[in-house]
Amino acid sequence: MNLNKAFVLGNLTRDPEAKNLPSGQIVANFGLATNRIWKDRNTGQQQKQVEFHNIVTFGKLAEIAQQYLKRGSMVLIEGRIQTRSWESQDGVKKYRTEIIAETLQLGPKNQNAPAPTATSAPQEPQSQKKEIKDEEIPTIEEGYAPSSAREEEIDVKDLPL
Repeated sequence: MNLNKAFVLGNLTRDPEAKNLPSGQIVANFGLATNRIWKDRNTGQQQKQVEFHNIVTFGKLAEIAQQYLKRGSMVLIEGRIQTRSWESQDGVKKYRTEIIAETLQLGPKNQNAPAPTATSAPQEPQSQKKEIKDEEIPTIEEGYAPSSAREEEIDVKDLPL
């Protein structure tokens, strides 16, 4: 039995770049950084290592990534690892390892986002603000399509951003 599965939780290093394939399908690429933190056994000092991952999404996931993700956004990606190879114009063989996303979960809304200004929506009084509860972040799977019997439309205010 074989298994090719990757789970990465990190922050985008760049905004998703979306393109249309000749077939008409949309594809979005972005970078994701993950951190590993540990204590050095010899010195007792905290160490940190950053890994950078190339993420590729297709179809509906690509549309969602392009619409809702931006540099710095946290996201959980589940997918498979794939390495492509090609020959460059100067004849050198090149390789690129990517994670092909099969599902993604949007992370929490960026807490470092700038506060609304006076020109934006009016502020609610403190007493009227809703409490933010820890809710499960929805998973959006590749190939998801709402049934034709109950056409669904994603409302931005329903997203956990």
